[in-house]
Amino acid sequence: MLLRHVLGQALRRIRLERGLTLRELSERSSVSMPYLSEIERGRKEASSEILDTILRVFDLTLLDLLREVADEALVLDLTPTVDVRPTELHVVREIAPLPAPYSERRPDIALAA
Repeated sequence: MLLRHVLGQALRRIRLERGLTLRELSERSSVSMPYLSEIERGRKEASSEILDTILRVFDLTLLDLLREVADEALVLDLTPTVDVRPTELHVVREIAPLPAPYSERRPDIALAA
């Protein structure tokens, strides 16, 4: 999972715990609603300046947010994963060997040294 996804989930959870709508957070932080939505959905990575602005509204520090993210990452890390790597390799197409250098194909032509 990408960091922006975990950050977005943590920010959304904090916003909802505080009872704020996206519109209210947007007005208080001066960050557009669409951009906040993209951050919360993990589609955009918030700059440190944007994070700082949002965290001030929540009265949190970056360290507080990172603790939230670390806690969430631990929970996610405990979920079972499925191995999607192939178990066998299959030849899709054989590649023809490279042709011999020109001097080997035409021994009658010598390259001047």
